[in-house]
Amino acid sequence: MEDTMGNAVADTQDFALAETSGSQYGQISINNNVIAIIASETAKKVPGVVELQGSLTDGIAGMIGKKPKDKGIRIGKENEELLTIDLTVVLEFGVRIPEICVQLQAAVKDAVEDMTGQQVFAVNVVVQGIRSPGEKKTEE
Repeated sequence: MEDTMGNAVADTQDFALAETSGSQYGQISINNNVIAIIASETAKKVPGVVELQGSLTDGIAGMIGKKPKDKGIRIGKENEELLTIDLTVVLEFGVRIPEICVQLQAAVKDAVEDMTGQQVFAVNVVVQGIRSPGEKKTEE
């Protein structure tokens, strides 16, 4: 299996959706950036998630114009029909980490599948840190 993992901007390969029966208008492709933004906006709505945390790769990509909405998100292609989404998050201090992560996985999987029609194989979550609600973000 070929490794097509990459962050949303660096991996410019589009994912074509399977044509539905009765689709006579042509092929539909959804760019990784769109999937990353769906995942980002969904993740921010999960109680206990403070922010998505970018990696060194995101920092370098930021220097060349990567949009902050896909920070901390990597989209991979498991096979022709399945996506893998990796999220790096900072959670609120005091939350039950496994419970929040499961909620986050379910919410992102459901949102991406509902909005794109693309099947999600896995949503992997890396908890990069925890932060008190009043604590300010530290610079990366």
